[in-house]
Amino acid sequence: MAFAEHEVLIRRDAMAVYLYLLDATNLPAWNDSVRSVKLLLGASASKGAVYRKMVAGRSGLSIPAELEITHARPGAEIQFQAISGPAHRSGGYYLSTEAEGTRVRFALEARAEGAAGVLHRLRLLNRIGFLNRMLQRSVSTEVAQLERLKDVLELQPAI
Repeated sequence: MAFAEHEVLIRRDAMAVYLYLLDATNLPAWNDSVRSVKLLLGASASKGAVYRKMVAGRSGLSIPAELEITHARPGAEIQFQAISGPAHRSGGYYLSTEAEGTRVRFALEARAEGAAGVLHRLRLLNRIGFLNRMLQRSVSTEVAQLERLKDVLELQPAI
């Protein structure tokens, strides 16, 4: 299992940041690993919405992964989970209002369930350690993308 979190202060009000994050089709604008996103099920930008995103794979090919919004508290919190893809990921965005803008914390947890289980049964413990290190690097890199979100939102004209 891997876990990482990162936070930034964005000079925008909490509702503007929240609404931008809630719409997963905005992911490609600030997350380098996401190539495209489309709504599959439910109402866009709401709890229960399921999105299919195409993420960059190690070989340069796109890998599909489906993401569900599991919890949404307006202006404060968005939680999600991957329901398909190369690793089981869950996490959230946690917003708090400050005098200068909105503090956003992005927390992400991931498990490579399938591959790790097979490898464990085969007693390839060194390989499991390698996979866990790769997974940790991946989630750490993903939450660090929050810096790009800050840049994207602060460059947009305030509404």
